[in-house]
Amino acid sequence: MISASTATSDGFAYRDLNKNGRLDPYEDTRRPIAERVEDLLSQMSLEEKAGLMFHAIAQVNPDGSLNPPAEGFTRAPITEMVVERRMNHFNVHALPAPRVAAEWHNRLQALAEETRLGIPVTISSDPRHAFSDNPLTSFQAAALSQWPEPLGLAATGDAELVERFADIARQEYLALGIRVALHPMADLATEPRWARVNGTFGEDAELSARLTAAYIRGFQGEALGKESVACMTKHFPGGGPQKDGEDPHFPYGKEQVYPGNNFAQHLIPFEAAFAAGTSQIMPYYGVPIGTEYEQVAFGFNKGVITGLLRERYGFDGIVCTDWGLLTDSDFGGRVMVARAWGVERLSRPERAKKALEAGVDQFGGEACPEVVVELVRSGQVSESRIDQSVRRLLREKFRLGLFDNPYLDPDAAERIVGNAEFRAAGELAQRKSIVLLKNGDAAPILPVQGRPKLYVEGMRAEAAAQYGEVVSDLADADLALLRIQTPFEPRDGNFLEQRFHAGSLEFKQPEKDRILAILAAKPAIVAIYLDRPAVIPEIAAQSAALLGEFGAGDEALLDVVFGRFAPSGKLPFELPSSMAAVEVQKPDLPHDSESPLFPFGHGLAY
Repeated sequence: MISASTATSDGFAYRDLNKNGRLDPYEDTRRPIAERVEDLLSQMSLEEKAGLMFHAIAQVNPDGSLNPPAEGFTRAPITEMVVERRMNHFNVHALPAPRVAAEWHNRLQALAEETRLGIPVTISSDPRHAFSDNPLTSFQAAALSQWPEPLGLAATGDAELVERFADIARQEYLALGIRVALHPMADLATEPRWARVNGTFGEDAELSARLTAAYIRGFQGEALGKESVACMTKHFPGGGPQKDGEDPHFPYGKEQVYPGNNFAQHLIPFEAAFAAGTSQIMPYYGVPIGTEYEQVAFGFNKGVITGLLRERYGFDGIVCTDWGLLTDSDFGGRVMVARAWGVERLSRPERAKKALEAGVDQFGGEACPEVVVELVRSGQVSESRIDQSVRRLLREKFRLGLFDNPYLDPDAAERIVGNAEFRAAGELAQRKSIVLLKNGDAAPILPVQGRPKLYVEGMRAEAAAQYGEVVSDLADADLALLRIQTPFEPRDGNFLEQRFHAGSLEFKQPEKDRILAILAAKPAIVAIYLDRPAVIPEIAAQSAALLGEFGAGDEALLDVVFGRFAPSGKLPFELPSSMAAVEVQKPDLPHDSESPLFPFGHGLAY
């Protein structure tokens, strides 16, 4: 048997098969993948098949050891999930340093190799290259190169830059053993209050389609192979048109509405994803209201998954549900209910059956393969139906080369992840993504000349000191530099709910008056982080200059302010003129805010 220390690309050995004198079909990589899939499928037990259909969260210990306690998002210890539940797809959240992460990955693959068939593990991740940090959606870059959020990539409008980003992210993911990207988000940000706007390419279908395709090409290449990271494009058929902008992670946000009769436009970026060869699709939690489809969450929706995705679009890749459709989660005594919207009354086995009947292949964020086993044993689901999904899941493992050699080189991980070239590319993209919204009233104020006295808020004083003299008293300043963030309404629910920025987009008192007082006292340059389309008419009017940013370091922003880099970004969505305008616009329509403060595509230069 090949061990973790001696495994090579010559093949992945399997103790039971070889010990029994049977031909190992995985060592001959020249055989067609379809044949190799059928060989392995024919030897799998029902329990092994069911384990393949669950994609759970794996907690990674800081020291890279296995078997951390099962807590928070983790359904069970990793060793139990691999050995006893026969699972081999895992989503990682926080990771230690690259070398330690690679060593953890190798320990996990060695554990998987010891199972009866030795099926290697597939590791996935949410986005982890930008600035936002939400355990349900994305993670800060940490050791990886740091780039603007997808909205910032959209602000560049540059498909080549997006493909370059995805290619760099692919290399860093590969070095860490991450083989499935739980992204891109092809949703259209047509409801400005939606908490997930930040992960999209904005509100315009054509722009989103171009960049979604470029993103997938950068991660997957022309065809899925050993150097690819598979993309799980989400959230089919488009998660943007949320009623009142609330998110379906939570019960009050489960309705997706289409008062503008614009369901079809939300499919356009997914059509580009299919053309680019996306390997996987994730449907969202939302329930379609006022459409031809059953009013159940998309993960349970046969008309959407089988009728629209499989039959109309001919998609034969993997369909994985969003995380936590079957089982409630307990976070320190605070329960997050399963997002089984429209089928809440069903038991867990009944929910699983409905999702399988709808056409899904895998359950995200779940670790209960015994449910699928019992559905088959009781005659409620046929084993041939399970085989359909298992074929797709095995096929991808073979295409990614995991059966040939799943192990990592820790030295390479340390060398590749966050290297100087990759970091420089990310920092350049940060600068390119910044949008100059306003530059003076009677005359331009930017770029700033000389070394003025600067009063700063929201940025590191040591960064600003490289460009001017930083003063602590506003009265002593020549200019004020303010970094602010799009407002939101904090929620009182569990800690996950508190991480979602939702609700009103306008500044409330007393913060609004405090900011306006600074703007009245001194010429002020305001940079606002636009994770959603902020409502800022008074701030825009009273600022000397206004910039929009989507994830940028202080130095990147200051380079634009002081003319070391010329601004070139364009808004990927409208900035509304008032909350009243937000409340009357249709959540499924782009570009429909009445008299926007700044329109889609706005951006000045100098």
